[in-house]
This record gives sequence, C-alpha cells and structure tokens, in this order.
Amino acid sequence: MHFKLQTALGWLVHTAPLLASAVSLQQVTSDFGSNPRNVGFYIYVPDKLAANPPILVNPHACHGSAQNAYTGSQYATLASQYGFIVIYPDSPNTADKCWDVSSSDTLTHNAGGDSLGIASMVRWTLSKYNGDASRVFVTGTSSGAMMTSVLIGAYPDMFAAGSAFSGVPFGCFAGNGYGVWSDACATGKITHTGPEWAALVEAAYPGYTGWRPKMMILHGDQDETLNFTDFGEEIKQWTSVFGISDTPTSTTSNTPVSNWTKYVYGNDDWFEAYRAGGVPHNIPNQESLVMNWFGLTCTSGDCFKWGQGQG
Repeated sequence: MHFKLQTALGWLVHTAPLLASAVSLQQVTSDFGSNPRNVGFYIYVPDKLAANPPILVNPHACHGSAQNAYTGSQYATLASQYGFIVIYPDSPNTADKCWDVSSSDTLTHNAGGDSLGIASMVRWTLSKYNGDASRVFVTGTSSGAMMTSVLIGAYPDMFAAGSAFSGVPFGCFAGNGYGVWSDACATGKITHTGPEWAALVEAAYPGYTGWRPKMMILHGDQDETLNFTDFGEEIKQWTSVFGISDTPTSTTSNTPVSNWTKYVYGNDDWFEAYRAGGVPHNIPNQESLVMNWFGLTCTSGDCFKWGQGQG
C-alpha cells in the first residue's frame, strides 16, 4: 500500500492505551482448519469462562498485529470480567499487515482468503471451548473494520453482529489480488445505489436466505484516509441488505461522546451508524458501546443471540 496509508494508519496502533498484559495472549500453532493464507491465530481465554462462552473476533488495523489489538483495547480485561473469549487474528501480509479485503476468495463464503482462515479460528474455538455458536461477534478499526464487514457479509451464518470503526462498504476494495489498495474507494469515488451495494453482499454467499447479523458503523467526518463519503455508502448498503429505509428512525446528538451523532435505522434497531464530528481516521474505540451492542455484558437470561430478531 501507499506510504500515505502507512503514515495515516501506522500510528493508530501505537497511540492506543496499554490496558492488558501480553503475557496471557496465546498463539495457536496446531492445525485449526482451512487457512490458505496462513493467517496467524492468537487467542485470549480468561481463567473463568462462561459455561458456553461467547466469542469476540478483533482483527487489527494496518501496520498492526494481534498483539497490538490485544494491548490496545479493553476487550481482554472485559473478557476476564464477563467470561467470553477473544480471537486476535494476525494478518499474513508482511508488506503492510493490512487484511485481504479485495480478493474474490475472501469476499466469498468458504472460498479462501484471509476471511476463511478467521472463520476456521472461530469454528475451532467453538469446538474446543464449548463456545456459544449463537453469540459470535466481530469488531475492528480501519483495515480491521473492513475485515469486520467482510466477515459479516460473507459469513452471515456465523456472526450475530458486527461493529466497524472507520471502514468502507463490503466489496468496495474488490480487486484482482489479496493486497489491493483502492484509491477510488478510499477517496469516496465509488458510489452505488443501495440495491447495488446489497447485491455484492448477497453474492458473497450464493443461495443464502437465512438471518443476517445486525451491524453498527462508526466514522469520523474528518477522516483523511477513508473518505467520509464511505460512511453514507455503508448506510445505503446495510439498510438495503436488511430491507429497511435509509432514513433514520431516530437521531441522538452527543452520544456516546460529545459531537458524535447516533442514527438508528429500522424498527428493530438492527442497524446503527455514528457520525464522529471533527474526528479524523484515528477514531477512538468505544468498548462500552460495542459491549452493549453485542450484549456481551449479559451473562444470564435472554442474551442477544444469532437468529433472534429481524430476519
């Protein structure tokens, strides 16, 4: 990728607070299933697990690593508090450590690419730790946000919900290769109608007619790396995928922090979008917001699960 991307994204992984020790992060080196791109598999398993632990997948940003994602957020600490497992994949792209969000393989269910390696990690973890297959979630920032959208689009049967910080629509970076950088997408020059964007998601899993995971997107309106236009394109895409209006049903100012605006779409709150006013590409994580959206603070009773809610 271009140097300007390195300067814009590289510092993101170095400015996050160090809130967890890397001592407890473990690498899985055994055969965990199909992994054609040799994606690295790191996992955090707290000492006290829930009986059927939920799973959170947290792909890192460009020029980052599984270790950066682990130390750069509170998710491991929260996993210890609530008993869920966190998977931290590590990009095999040594040039810039960005994710494969471009190849036809990664954009297609079970076809290959980085996304299949991550899906195999989830399946292995569910089996080994008796995980709750109805409570698997994914969140990431920048390239990690792009991979979040890829996983939600290509593996709707696996994930209950996703949360993407500073990303782009599913398929916006599509190209011939595993490490394609799309200036056209990054600068907001790729626009489609909602149904056209939705068609890309639907083509990711041919014949799939089941339940779709709910989705949250968050984007700074001063993003200098992934143009804020992409925020509007994501809204068109996901509302069309869910079959709901792209006109918000509610708008709330100054939430979860000052100058951020929350937009809710549809009657079932199946899609939320947050405009971060005055925020550049280096958008601050909002772990509490994500935890509540996923229902990961719920440890008993009627917790949010895959297959509940909107079809």
